Amino acid sequence: MKTLQDIEADVARLATRVGAFQDDLPTYGTSRDAGHPHVEVDAGLYHYVIVERGQEIDRRSSADYDDLLYWIFEYVTFNLAFSYEQMHRIEDQDCRRIAFPRQIELMRRLGPDMGKRMEREIARILERAPYDDELTKAANRMSRRES
Repeated sequence: MKTLQDIEADVARLATRVGAFQDDLPTYGTSRDAGHPHVEVDAGLYHYVIVERGQEIDRRSSADYDDLLYWIFEYVTFNLAFSYEQMHRIEDQDCRRIAFPRQIELMRRLGPDMGKRMEREIARILERAPYDDELTKAANRMSRRES
């Protein structure tokens, strides 16, 4: 079992591969609140926890260290990928068309297994909610009318 200090060092090292900043990373042992994730270790488990307004809204636990790293970087790369999308936006196109491949690319930088796991997860998302450029176009038209 790794200590919080070991985890923090591993995460910081991996964060350089995807271009993440310290503010993109979780805290360790204590929560910043405001929906920012933190990591806990106890009873032989790693915990990835999100607290919002003093209330725990999500807790994922596993004895597998790779699960913890995946959860951390799923969050980090999601934010990086959607920031990238905003800078490279194509009007009237579902923003996920740019963000999802970018997120997969970032996860691959962490290792092939991370990339494959992200690909599978995004495929499941798209099965339930396929890309929809028409919805994006309609939302953009409504937004233009309101301004």
